[in-house]
Amino acid sequence: MNVSDLIKTGESETIEFKRKLNDSVYKTLSAFANTDGGILFLGISNDGKVFGFSGDLDSLARSIRHNLGINPSIWVEEIDGKKVVIIDVSKSSVPVSFNGRYYKRVGAQTVEMGWEDLQRFFLQKSGVTWDSLPSSATLEDLDEKTIREFVHMARNRLPYINENENVESILDKLGLLEDGKVTNAALLLFGKEPQRYYIQAKVRIGRFKDPITIIDDKEIGGNLFIQVDEAMRVIMSHIGVRYEFKGELRRKEIWDYPLDALREAIINALIHRDYTDPSNVQIKIFDDFIWIWNPGKLPPEIVIEDLKKETHPSKLRNPKIAQVFYYAGLIERWGTGTFKIIRLCLENGLPEPEFKEEAGGFVVLLRKDIYTEDYLRKLGLNNRQIKAVFYVKEKGRISNKEYQRLFNVSRQTATRDLSDLVRLGIFGRVEKGEYKLKTHHESIMSQS
Repeated sequence: MNVSDLIKTGESETIEFKRKLNDSVYKTLSAFANTDGGILFLGISNDGKVFGFSGDLDSLARSIRHNLGINPSIWVEEIDGKKVVIIDVSKSSVPVSFNGRYYKRVGAQTVEMGWEDLQRFFLQKSGVTWDSLPSSATLEDLDEKTIREFVHMARNRLPYINENENVESILDKLGLLEDGKVTNAALLLFGKEPQRYYIQAKVRIGRFKDPITIIDDKEIGGNLFIQVDEAMRVIMSHIGVRYEFKGELRRKEIWDYPLDALREAIINALIHRDYTDPSNVQIKIFDDFIWIWNPGKLPPEIVIEDLKKETHPSKLRNPKIAQVFYYAGLIERWGTGTFKIIRLCLENGLPEPEFKEEAGGFVVLLRKDIYTEDYLRKLGLNNRQIKAVFYVKEKGRISNKEYQRLFNVSRQTATRDLSDLVRLGIFGRVEKGEYKLKTHHESIMSQS
């Protein structure tokens, strides 16, 4: 793409226009260097109008080097008969400041980094993970009982650790001491009360009737093992369970959501969350879905589609924490958790979970299948319509022609049956004359 075409695209995360040389130029160059690089056009207003720049390039290069300590590529292009200076900044391997302050790009804006941003930024640039840093806690802040229980859980994967070893030796072998000091990972995993040091290290769970009506609200502290167990207990108190009987005495619990998938999602949120962010892990339970959010987006090397693969590269934000959960047998292999959640939901007849980035964090959305045979019969559906619902649950969609073929009915009958399913809020029309299932929430909204 040539320079004129770049200008036509307008300002973005990697393109900025500046009419004159001033402090905002240096702030933007700092932000480019600290984010993903970018190109600054000097002599163009922010609406893309060309004014030109008459300054000396050597002086400009020296000023950038003096103020920022970087050497970007600088050249001149003639646009509309006027000279425009182009400054191409690469992503820096070290933090770049201007007048003692650090900047980053957020969309087409240059913003100053806050304390949490800086802490996270310096960790990323140094290659050191937050969970491996020494905390201000001491061995006295750790719960020996939890450590002993962990060693017992991990006996198959950690045969070289003796259950009778002293706590300091166990932590040292796990890599949870740094120069004899308790690391952040050790505090969160085994602390008596980690929230004394990191108040954000909590799980907040709400039971919602609708987006603004809260039925129940719980805040869970303690170490990470406690948080997993307590979060599961709270969720289970708000979701349904039914029983299938096999033989005279055997019964099987059928929960609204597979418990192993819920546990995996909770553990993923605790392992992968950004602990430099002041937010808690948040779980919202609605009638027909559960929303699990943790602060911290996906690493840039991983996209949402990667999470649906059986194996994908594992980029761990907190490798020490993840390693202990692995040793305890609470996770399988790194990089398989999201695929496991998908598999468990599909095996239990639930819709495929949704993964997305939202509000500076990562979301797992689990939907409940309310379309059981009993529920559908209560709505007065005929056998064809019930079978059509199960067909769409498996295939994703159904057309009028498919309906005619599957049930050997006329077009008129198929249209009537499908229209009833739409009227009841069970099916929704999609393009090409096809139909798909609506979620219970969508169904309620369409009838209100």
